[in-house]
Amino acid sequence: MIVLTVRAEGRICACGCVAEMAGARLGRILAALSAGGDAWSSARLCAVCPGIVGVNGAGVMLMSGDIPRGSLSSTDDVSQLIEELQYTLDEGPCVDAYSKDIVVAEPDLADPVARRWPAFTPAVLQAGVRAVFGFPLRVGTVRLGALNLYRDRPGLLTDEQHADALVVADVAARWVLDAQAGAPSGAVAKELEAGADFHFAVHNAAGMVSVQEGISVAEALIRLRTFALGHGRLLADVADDVVARRLRLG
Repeated sequence: MIVLTVRAEGRICACGCVAEMAGARLGRILAALSAGGDAWSSARLCAVCPGIVGVNGAGVMLMSGDIPRGSLSSTDDVSQLIEELQYTLDEGPCVDAYSKDIVVAEPDLADPVARRWPAFTPAVLQAGVRAVFGFPLRVGTVRLGALNLYRDRPGLLTDEQHADALVVADVAARWVLDAQAGAPSGAVAKELEAGADFHFAVHNAAGMVSVQEGISVAEALIRLRTFALGHGRLLADVADDVVARRLRLG
């Protein structure tokens, strides 16, 4: 059982009253996650999240330090593409939400307020994405990644949708910590591995390039990403070729 203490990040209405108590909001969202009696999982969270927040799809990206660990779950092919592109390009709402520890919103990718994500934006627009939102996954000072939301129409989230997304991100972060707490040292919890794509091939490929070129694993990952971007390929596909020895960098 997960014990949750949600940050009371309520928004204040004109009369000076809190729009909705955090506890009531949490109860409503947990009830939605538990509806139908399905086992609680990251896949369940992503599947239910669009209905709670009012978006088309959701994904959860885990990160550690400056290294993306991969997608914990995604709702559909478009969400999966969003996660994969961010992993390959090292840019996008989840990357910024994690690195800056803030909520990142782009309500209209076709006419953005700020020009950013030069490689990510055209690719997701082609896939039919018009708005994206990144919410940090964090518990106290521990940062774990980000919740990614997308819509096929432009527009900001409403205050209520924004508040709901904050709670969903909090639930996801605490579930990740709770699940991983029971795993053996150095291993990933089985609950987290189910349905996830942690790109183990990428980490293996980075290790191989590190040894071959006499560089750090972090620098090797940068070289893999640069190669993938320069050849218009996904990072995971390049890594598969490196691991299978069909490709050698350098």
